[in-house]
Amino acid sequence: RCESLVEVYFQLQQQVMAASTELGPELLPRLLERFSEVLSSLVKSSFLVEKQPPQVLKTQTKFQASVRFLLGPQLLKAAPKPYVVRADMVTEKQARELELSNYSNTLSESTGEILHNTVALETNPSSGTCCANFKNVLLKKIKRCERKGSESVTEEKCAVLFSTDVTLTPNNVSFHLQVLSLPIVVIVHGNQDNNAKATVLWDNAFSDIERVPFVVAERVPWDKMCDTLNLKFMAEVQTTKGLLKDHYFFLAQKIFNDHSASPEDFQSRHVSWAQFNKEILPGRGFTFWQWFDGVLDLTKRCLKSYWSDRLIMGFISKQYVCKLLSMEPEGTFLLRFSDSEIGGVTIAYVIRGKDGSSQVENIQPFSAKDLSIRSLGDRIRDLGQLRNLYPNIPKDQAFGSHYNKEQTGKD
Repeated sequence: RCESLVEVYFQLQQQVMAASTELGPELLPRLLERFSEVLSSLVKSSFLVEKQPPQVLKTQTKFQASVRFLLGPQLLKAAPKPYVVRADMVTEKQARELELSNYSNTLSESTGEILHNTVALETNPSSGTCCANFKNVLLKKIKRCERKGSESVTEEKCAVLFSTDVTLTPNNVSFHLQVLSLPIVVIVHGNQDNNAKATVLWDNAFSDIERVPFVVAERVPWDKMCDTLNLKFMAEVQTTKGLLKDHYFFLAQKIFNDHSASPEDFQSRHVSWAQFNKEILPGRGFTFWQWFDGVLDLTKRCLKSYWSDRLIMGFISKQYVCKLLSMEPEGTFLLRFSDSEIGGVTIAYVIRGKDGSSQVENIQPFSAKDLSIRSLGDRIRDLGQLRNLYPNIPKDQAFGSHYNKEQTGKD
């Protein structure tokens, strides 16, 4: 415990002072200086962000955050009044300068205006914690930095710097405490949310724990990207059913625009930030992330139970669907996420001509709005041409538990 370490520190300091005559004039100052460095490091590292601000932060929107001082309950007991913690916005450049100075420098200028940005650092006797809880903070405006090349505002990272000055008993030593939040992307409009989330996801997934703020790799191994997409999908949808190998293969073909490579070929590749959320997919009007995030949103809002029951193949190309279904009986169908629209799910099914030839039809994709009007299960029940879910499950058996009981009388 931090309190125990501080007690040990003060005991050792007293022992050193008691033995000062024996230590001599050369060794004593060095020992005391070293003690001071150890105490400073311990105190400063015990000032932590307990509740992070939202990593995508919209101006004119209230948010909450909290910081904790682990040594507070013991070392601030005799303080005549609570100390005050201040929250300021800092740029990536300012965060880097603070890190390189080991947080010995103080902030010269805030990069944004935060309302209600000072809170008392108070000790709670029942829980034994010392915290400052920011409950009603509002980022009024942000001062943008000069951007490099094609960098957009949603790639610009900043942070909240929490700072306070405390005097610790029993020796009345003063410390300036500072701690940075995780990187934050500030947006001014809801339509920036998607791209801001991409920046945050990339930074959270691929940055090193020990780094200069907020440096992150431009290219990462594809298998690491697969892990990230899988964890993001399960967390957002709140399902235990993650992505499968076939899903990863389809996603690799999509992000690399390569339909000739094998699954093994993709394992040795690296994917870039540009491929993730800068470059528009061929023949489309959106990036890979914008498309994937649309799938996340649709699944979370309308398809969670279907996905968790493995009724949706989802991540599969139209060409591969034709290959799977071409030899199947008429009425065999499967569900896949739309390639051409963001946030759409479509039904592909087999029809056979009089000459016995097969054809695969794709129904116009359903959006979240469509599925809020009538659920996917009920739409499948409505469509008489759908008989068996691929490979051979009668649709009532597969989707029966997802049918809603039809209302009678006037609707």
